[in-house]
Amino acid sequence: MSDTKDILEKVASGEMTPEEAELQLKMKPFVDLGFAKPDLHRGLRQGVPEVIYGEGKTPEQIDAITSSLIESGQKTVLITRLSPEKASALKTPVKFYDVARIGAAGEIPVPSAKGTIVVATGGTSDLPVAEEAAVTAELLGNKVTRVYDVGVSGLHRLLSHKEELMSASVVIAVAGMEGALASVIGGLVDCPVIAVPTSVGYGASFEGLTALLAMMNSCASGVTVVNIDNGFGAGYSASMINHMGGVI
Repeated sequence: MSDTKDILEKVASGEMTPEEAELQLKMKPFVDLGFAKPDLHRGLRQGVPEVIYGEGKTPEQIDAITSSLIESGQKTVLITRLSPEKASALKTPVKFYDVARIGAAGEIPVPSAKGTIVVATGGTSDLPVAEEAAVTAELLGNKVTRVYDVGVSGLHRLLSHKEELMSASVVIAVAGMEGALASVIGGLVDCPVIAVPTSVGYGASFEGLTALLAMMNSCASGVTVVNIDNGFGAGYSASMINHMGGVI
């Protein structure tokens, strides 16, 4: 449930007065930390509050931004692309997901969407990107099923997971090399498929560009594509779809 809807329902039930609701909605939209301006109204506008991109930020900056978001009432703060060194240097208590390189401060939510997001990978080398997608989706309130190392070089491995794939609300297909996994899954399922090209592969993969172009040219109509190695973007988009009941 979005913060806006939660406020409106509390007014309707008498738990909150219209004046209290107005104050909640009028609170300052951001806080100026000098080096950053955390967006306090993003949850109201978009349904998902601000997420911190950890790469390029110091532990002190991450701590300050995280604290400002939590103090403003944000229940869970995601920190993506967080290295183990930065995670251990943070003063803010954070649950660290090492493969996904994600930190979570505050509450760890329980699934709030009915459907299931399946995250599938071509190979084990795709796991860091796949886990970024899977953990992002879980921390945004989704049930996630992982189907890993089912690439097209051994298609029987993928077909052994037909039940999970065909019952999913959304499938995230993560693959490098030639990126064929997304097209194959797109031809099997009746739900949206979000393709994530990874930078895994030999020279002619051009650090993921080959997989990106292959996925963009997929003949499977239900496939959409995010940027190279963008597991977070895939997990976020899949969560939006899943919270709509799997309908776009």
